[in-house]
Amino acid sequence: MELQIKGRNLEVSETMRTFAEGKLAKLDRQLKPDTRVELELCVEKNPSVAANQVAEATVWLKGHTLRGKEASRDMKSSIDQLAEKLHRELSKLSDKRVAKRRAGVES
Repeated sequence: MELQIKGRNLEVSETMRTFAEGKLAKLDRQLKPDTRVELELCVEKNPSVAANQVAEATVWLKGHTLRGKEASRDMKSSIDQLAEKLHRELSKLSDKRVAKRRAGVES
């Protein structure tokens, strides 16, 4: 997995980069080694928005592109929720592919 971490309105610190790499490393088991994942961390400047720490990810797969976005008051919890969401989406996609292959074999 090729992981690229970017910051918008935010300087991505080394501790935040390490935390994000650790959380998204769990996805590595479900992805091929040449899959590109882009994580964008940003802080919303609007004072009326309480959940202003936003984590967005894009995963480019063969034939599919998965996107996820999570916002909360803490950047680490946003990254954690985003990693869980991407894990669920990848599992769902994998299950669909397996079911499609099994349906083709049974026919």
